[in-house]
Amino acid sequence: MLVGLYFSKTPISYIGCAIQLFIFCALGSTECVLFAVMAYDRYVAICNPLSYNLIMQHKTCLGLMFGAYSTGFLHSLIETCCTFHLSFCASNVLHHFVCDFPPLLSISCTDTTINEIILFIFSASVTVPSIVVILGSYMSIFIAILKITAPEGRQRAYSTCASHIIAVTLLYSTVLYVYLSPKSPSSRDNVNMATVFYTVVLPMLNPLIYSLRNKDIKLAIIQSFQSIL
Repeated sequence: MLVGLYFSKTPISYIGCAIQLFIFCALGSTECVLFAVMAYDRYVAICNPLSYNLIMQHKTCLGLMFGAYSTGFLHSLIETCCTFHLSFCASNVLHHFVCDFPPLLSISCTDTTINEIILFIFSASVTVPSIVVILGSYMSIFIAILKITAPEGRQRAYSTCASHIIAVTLLYSTVLYVYLSPKSPSSRDNVNMATVFYTVVLPMLNPLIYSLRNKDIKLAIIQSFQSIL
């Protein structure tokens, strides 16, 4: 994918495109589920702190991780198989830097109605429950935070959730823009840029985002800004 970004025209084989699409979709779907798991983890930590070690045992964490990856890879397998059952004879040029469902469906010379329905249903089955769990967890968390009287306790609770909220907001805002915004030839470049953001830039920012609770990281960031100013 990075090679495709550097060179304006990069060929990819039929099998290579299928493998890239499978990995791209699998890891993206898994990330959506993992965000929901992380939201639940913060819900337990803040709303049931005394039972946290009992609820989030090692085997529970392994089960949640296995469930997230199983869901993501199964979803990707179904979507990829359905997509590559189509005939691609309209064109062999993808106006994208990565093999993705919308550009592949656009160059198919067969009816893609069923594929679009399947794509919508299975994508919704992954994203909607994840969003519901995230929103439900944070509603309960914010209610619990309002009941905390000590300022230090509230600050600790906010810092626990801040990094996750930032990561979720950045991911879902760009993903929704890419897949739900009205499509037009003029918006294609903007969509491609947004895709670069959530596939390349955001994963690079994640280590920094999740290190915001680290005092050394905070101090280094503050010193960097002070040196610039």
